Amino acid sequence: MEFTKIQGVGNDFIIINNMELKLPVNNLSYIANKLCKRKLSVGADGLMVVDYPDGDANFKMRFLNSDGSIGEMCGNGARCIARYAYINNIAPKSMTFETLAGLVSAEILENRIVKVRLNNPEIIELEMDINIDDNIYKCSYIELGNPGLPHLVVNYPGLRNTKESEILELGRSLRYYKKLPKGANVNFYDVLDMNTVVVKTYERGVEDFTLGCGSGSGATAIVLILLNYLKNNKVKILVPGGELFIEVERNEKTIEKLYLIGETNIIAVGQILDEDLIT
Repeated sequence: MEFTKIQGVGNDFIIINNMELKLPVNNLSYIANKLCKRKLSVGADGLMVVDYPDGDANFKMRFLNSDGSIGEMCGNGARCIARYAYINNIAPKSMTFETLAGLVSAEILENRIVKVRLNNPEIIELEMDINIDDNIYKCSYIELGNPGLPHLVVNYPGLRNTKESEILELGRSLRYYKKLPKGANVNFYDVLDMNTVVVKTYERGVEDFTLGCGSGSGATAIVLILLNYLKNNKVKILVPGGELFIEVERNEKTIEKLYLIGETNIIAVGQILDEDLIT
């Protein structure tokens, strides 16, 4: 099975072309769970599958988390699969592809830099108090797309110097908060200045912190702009794996367009020979 591995700010993905492989869709969760296990197989945060579109888009993006669960969308994954589609002549520099959360457009800006338009927020709840072990956390809740990709956005002063191990249990508790039917990705943030934010994300499906979350960075930027913590509509997001940029187009009441911009890095191209997967 031919594959490509691409990462964006440390968010790494195995990508396969199902237009050629023609694997049964029902088998993809099993394949993702096997291949994404680090040390036991190729290892990745998720599996992405290029497939034939249902409509007029260039292709369909199927996204599966490392545990095999199906994800609605992934921002950094969208950037990586867009570059994959371009270098493999599946799509032109400016493209559109289908996801469970809706259509996503992407553009290859130069070499490794990819810009994607994230799904607009369909649900915005700027003030959500969550009680964890008798501590109240001031959170915001955002769903991007429809069906929505759920994100909690949580202010955490001093985040840049906070070890992930120190907030691991808190991230896990918030991710499974009982009033969130789908759970959520948990994005801790700290504003450094009027243009720069530190974000660390505990991702559902991975069930741990990752080096970066594109949609989570977008959700965080939406919250901070709507709460007037940030004045500019272009925000630098510092994640453990590097830096991303979020551009927001808005009117007085709503977010009209949301863009994620950042580098991608092709790690490997080859064949999967995992004997456990074959058996």
